[in-house]
Amino acid sequence: MPAPLRNRSFVQLMLYRFSTILSYQIVAVTVGWHVYELTRNPLSLGLIGLAEVLPFFCVAPFAGYLVDHLPRRKLGMAACAGLATTAVLLAAIALHWPPARGVWPIYAAIAVGGCVRAFLGPVYNALFARVLRREQFARGASIGSVVFQSGLVIGPAIGGVLVGWAGKHVAYGTAAAFGVIAVVALSRLQVTEPAPVLQRGPIFASIRDGLRFVFGNQIMLGAMALDMFAVLFGGAISLAPAFIHEILHYGPEGLGILRGAPALGAVSAGLYLARRPLQANAGRIMLLAVAGFGLCIVGFGLSTHFWLSAFFLLLSGLCDGVSVVIRSTILQLATPDDMRGRVSSINGIFIGSSNELGAFYAGSMARLLGLVTSVVLGGFVTLGVVAVTAKLAPRLRKLDLRELDLHESR
Repeated sequence: MPAPLRNRSFVQLMLYRFSTILSYQIVAVTVGWHVYELTRNPLSLGLIGLAEVLPFFCVAPFAGYLVDHLPRRKLGMAACAGLATTAVLLAAIALHWPPARGVWPIYAAIAVGGCVRAFLGPVYNALFARVLRREQFARGASIGSVVFQSGLVIGPAIGGVLVGWAGKHVAYGTAAAFGVIAVVALSRLQVTEPAPVLQRGPIFASIRDGLRFVFGNQIMLGAMALDMFAVLFGGAISLAPAFIHEILHYGPEGLGILRGAPALGAVSAGLYLARRPLQANAGRIMLLAVAGFGLCIVGFGLSTHFWLSAFFLLLSGLCDGVSVVIRSTILQLATPDDMRGRVSSINGIFIGSSNELGAFYAGSMARLLGLVTSVVLGGFVTLGVVAVTAKLAPRLRKLDLRELDLHESR
């Protein structure tokens, strides 16, 4: 069986994914520094997440419907163009054009980015299943995780260096350039699209079918919920600018290191699993990995040394990388092709939005309880989430990926 990386279309899809992640992460690092520089308020960092997640929630269900019914490649190109446009708007704000006071113009631009981001995941997951055969899904999901997490390593590093050495406007401009690269990657992607649906059902009924499918599948629902609550309560990384300023005493370069450390750990996990895909005991391993993630967040919250903090974040990424690969494999194996857009959008609401909600939760709790207490508490809550999931989702706990049936619905 040929390796996925020998498939030119798969490589083009990975370039699309890598470029979008770089663009998004450079913006995330730069916006965090930009806003905290203006406000010196941890709550303002949480509001960045809220500004993105609210429009994401509103658009995501409709994005999934459109991906299932319209040409996926063209939708992806339009979304990448929107990603580049968001970065250009932020660059203009950083250059004080048009003149504006406060952080609300930044939040408005981030809201536009939230609408655009709702399309990126569904497009990727739908095209993934068109460029690979089913027997390559597990290995392809590991490679996709490596590409994704590599972007999470490199993007923050680029963003931190550019902010420190060249300025925020240059960082935003670089993010816009990566958005354009993603457009070009999709424009050159050779893939067969599903036959157009001649008679489309009502849009809300179609969205409801997707929800019914996910909520009727204990394994898929359990995996999504586990990751969602772990990221929601363990979202310490969103407070990295405040930790840099108040506790660790580093500059923007240090922020790039902290933002990239979890992804570096996840890349290591993805590289290992790409060579040795998990099959037996996948559910139990996923639960243990998320528990390890929670313990690492506790360690990060208690650390007062920069490199020790970075090490805990590295380990948290290693644990999270294992969980992400297993969840991605479940998503690809258990979803019928004609529902990939809607199921991926629901997954995005569960997982993708939890990063922003986690940022808002972390910022709010930091304002109420202080930086250290809020992060440590979040880590312990994550451990509680693992225990509850293990009890309520026994089929996930006992999961063997070799036994996962495509049409499983219980």
